[in-house]
Amino acid sequence: MERDPDKQHGAAPGILYVVATPIGNPGDITLRALEILRDVDLIACEDTRRTGAMLAAHQIKKPLISHFEHNEERRVPELVERMTHGESVALVTDAGTPAISDPGYRLVRAALEAGIRVMAVPGASAAIAALSISGLATNRFTFEGFLPARDASRRNALDALTAESRTMIFYEAPRRLADTLTDMAAAFGEDRGAAVVREITKTYEETIRGTLAQLADRFRRTEALGEIVILVEGAPESASQPSSSLNLTVEDLIEAGLSLKQATGLIAKLTGASRRELYQDALKRRRENE
Repeated sequence: MERDPDKQHGAAPGILYVVATPIGNPGDITLRALEILRDVDLIACEDTRRTGAMLAAHQIKKPLISHFEHNEERRVPELVERMTHGESVALVTDAGTPAISDPGYRLVRAALEAGIRVMAVPGASAAIAALSISGLATNRFTFEGFLPARDASRRNALDALTAESRTMIFYEAPRRLADTLTDMAAAFGEDRGAAVVREITKTYEETIRGTLAQLADRFRRTEALGEIVILVEGAPESASQPSSSLNLTVEDLIEAGLSLKQATGLIAKLTGASRRELYQDALKRRRENE
């Protein structure tokens, strides 16, 4: 019986392999990944030293070429040309699956546009690994990657997600973790369930679960170290309905004796809308009516 070429072992000419590598524990690399890395003509990687060390640990010696965010524009045409001339290329990132919050998708897109076959060699992904142990719903989720570093932009991005009913997955830098959790508590509600997964698959792996308020307080007092994944429970389905569906407005509550802060907080809790946006809209209406 003739073998299916897709199931043959080893690398084939003129193909781009998107190869996942370990996110911490070096034992998480797959046998197929090692086989492909041994057989390709060239390996495109973020950091040649880091990838070189990983390859050396498995007695693999292959030509390496740097491919990272700031040289993609000039590197992609070169790699595509080499593949069109029959070379097989493996794309790897420093850790995890290439093109997921890492360089790579431009090369994948260019290869496809050039008629080059692109094949996945799956393996570790910090987002999926963290989701699997978070204790939050896994049937529907959205990956948001890194939020903007600037405070105002980050808050705007979170406000746009207040009605998101799926579990949300974020990456974050340790130095911004406390501020991000505080902004999440303001946008999604202090009682929203969440988890912070730190250093996943590494020696000091840690998962901290609680409400956003509890997590913000924890990491305000205790500095976080290492790679961080934040997972946030989605809004209740009813929260996707606008506040007007309750026939209750901020102004109604103020007339009933609540302060502006209390009124916007209550509407936000009932509907899942952004308390900040409700507050700003109410202030705007006040100015317009004065």
